[in-house]
Amino acid sequence: MPTFRYPCPGCRTTNSLHDADCEFEGVSWPTVEKAYTDLLSVLSAEPDGLSEAALRDAVPADWGGLHKAALGALRRDQRVVEDGDRLRLLTAAEFKERVSEPTREPMRTVYEHGSVPGCHDNAVFAMVAWYEMVGLSWPETRENVIEWLRESGAWDRGGFEESTPGELVDAKRHVYDEGYGWKEKGQAAKRVIERHL
Repeated sequence: MPTFRYPCPGCRTTNSLHDADCEFEGVSWPTVEKAYTDLLSVLSAEPDGLSEAALRDAVPADWGGLHKAALGALRRDQRVVEDGDRLRLLTAAEFKERVSEPTREPMRTVYEHGSVPGCHDNAVFAMVAWYEMVGLSWPETRENVIEWLRESGAWDRGGFEESTPGELVDAKRHVYDEGYGWKEKGQAAKRVIERHL
């Protein structure tokens, strides 16, 4: 089941050590987390959603830049969607369905075209890191990456040392456990994939 994480909406840190240029540098971790929980407590009580103005009014604390940035992060991460003029928190099942197919580059290219020889390590690394970043559990991540390897044709192209897709994904468990980023590996894989198109 997807889980919530509360990254700083400025630099995405998950503790009080913000990036030096982060607009929220010096803001404590509990304060960042409270901004998210202020929003989520209201949104989770309104399954049909509510307008942004109504959300601002309903938040139990004074609305400020941190709340605005946290709402922006929830929207970018596809946790909150806009239906007409209403903001709605996606259910866990809706969120899982939405993020199972990456829509932002470079991951969209990696997902749609699959890995090719010369970028297998980077592509699989990026896919595992992507699913970890969006909050899927390890079993969900493993299932999605195995399915992607098969459906994209990447496994059939060959070039893997492992004998099964499951064995390959299991060898990347450390990527999930350590929370490595997806962007650099995704960009490297995308460059190789585009040369093969």
